[in-house]
Amino acid sequence: MNVSYAWRTAALIVSLLAVLQLAGCGTDPKDEFAGKPAEKLYRDAKDEMESGGYERAIKGLQRVEGLAAGTLLAQQAQLDLAYAYWKSGERAQATATIERFIKLNPSSPALDYAMYLRGVVNFNDNLGLFGGFAGQDIAERDQRASRDAYLAFKQLVEQFPDSSYAPDARLRMDYIVSSLAAYEVHVARYYFRRGAYLASANRAKQAIAEFEQSRSTEEALFILSQSYRRLELDTLRDATDRVLQQNFPDSRFLSADGSTRDRAWWQIW
Repeated sequence: MNVSYAWRTAALIVSLLAVLQLAGCGTDPKDEFAGKPAEKLYRDAKDEMESGGYERAIKGLQRVEGLAAGTLLAQQAQLDLAYAYWKSGERAQATATIERFIKLNPSSPALDYAMYLRGVVNFNDNLGLFGGFAGQDIAERDQRASRDAYLAFKQLVEQFPDSSYAPDARLRMDYIVSSLAAYEVHVARYYFRRGAYLASANRAKQAIAEFEQSRSTEEALFILSQSYRRLELDTLRDATDRVLQQNFPDSRFLSADGSTRDRAWWQIW
């Protein structure tokens, strides 16, 4: 073969490959949503959500929100987007989307649902963490999510007391109060066990003051009494014993004479 011809052939092949490569680089990836109306995209996204395809639903809902901007469909897509974020584990994104909805749509007929969903996102995030710690009580961890959920539910029941979501919100609020009270008692117990009696007394008093009607008040009073005992504050201890006896006459923490038991804490808990 003629050497010159071979070189020309090789150069031609290289040039063709370069052209093909450039053509490939200039081709945009196929847009699966292109040309579809917002209503169709929304129906498809709802189907994805019903089948658990939250990541695909999120992409579709984002497109719907842009195409239908300023309409009720866009509002609904935004709420569904927040729900899809939450179900896919993106709590921060879900919360941000809800906050944006509330800010942009203060007169929306779905405002009560948005407030309810804001509470549920935090409430269930807390429960989700609970599932990841075998044997660990929900009250033994940070309660920031619970407090955020409580505030969201509180705003809902105050602003929309007749909302269809209000009864469930109230039930969740009761649960959160019990959880927060138990958390404060857990912290007080933690300090007491480590000999930090002033700290345990302060946390017990906080539990009593904030959550007076909770079931954890009985133990909080006992920890407060025992903390005063260790601090040799007998007058305060006796006063606390009287409150415990008056409010919980059958308490397991009381002796027959109405004083708190002298047994060590590990025999009580």
